[in-house]
Amino acid sequence: MYFSLLRLRRDVSPKDVASLVRGDGYSLHKLVWNLFSDGPDRKRDFLYRYETVNGWPTFYAVSARKPEGSSGLWEIHAKKYEPKVSKGERLTFSLRVNPIRSKRDENNRQHRHDVVMEAKSRLGFKELPHHNRPHVATLIQETGFAWLKAREQDHGFLVGYDKERTTIRVDGYCQHKVYKRKGGKLITFSTLDFNGLLTVTDPATFVESSLFGGIGPAKAFGCGLMLVRRI
Repeated sequence: MYFSLLRLRRDVSPKDVASLVRGDGYSLHKLVWNLFSDGPDRKRDFLYRYETVNGWPTFYAVSARKPEGSSGLWEIHAKKYEPKVSKGERLTFSLRVNPIRSKRDENNRQHRHDVVMEAKSRLGFKELPHHNRPHVATLIQETGFAWLKAREQDHGFLVGYDKERTTIRVDGYCQHKVYKRKGGKLITFSTLDFNGLLTVTDPATFVESSLFGGIGPAKAFGCGLMLVRRI
């Protein structure tokens, strides 16, 4: 696997940057896909995350192959990614996810529910008097933490509390609307950002499932990549 830092070249004009990054998830996905795709039938084998660093478009990516930028628009810094972690090791991490919960109805059809909106609906948030409503930031923190907590075992890590305080900050809740093409079907999804501490419980599962495989859906739109550092 490879870990890459991808930045638009500094000599790209602001006008070109604006045309390349129109602010929607699909155009960003296409930019990254062009660096990893070697043919129309290639399946996605990479994770990425988009950030604005000092106002400049920047991507982090984990991939099975090195990115190739033939357009001359990119600064590409790729290195072999062979993370080695041990059981019980604590790491700081950053993660952006699409926080949904899947449920099946009486006809066995699967439906996906945004956990933040689901929590608001369960509380009857809009109908509550303002003084009885929980703070939105608290709601996001609690529902996001519970969502991640439910995925610990499958992804080989543990998140919890330190001196009765959570070691995870959950914020940045955002709803996105994306059109694949002009006049195309509307795609909607939400994102949450996590930052904090975790403990590795199963090193092999953690590397394959969390670091290489990513967490949650909407990976085509920049979700799921976990960035980690040793403490």
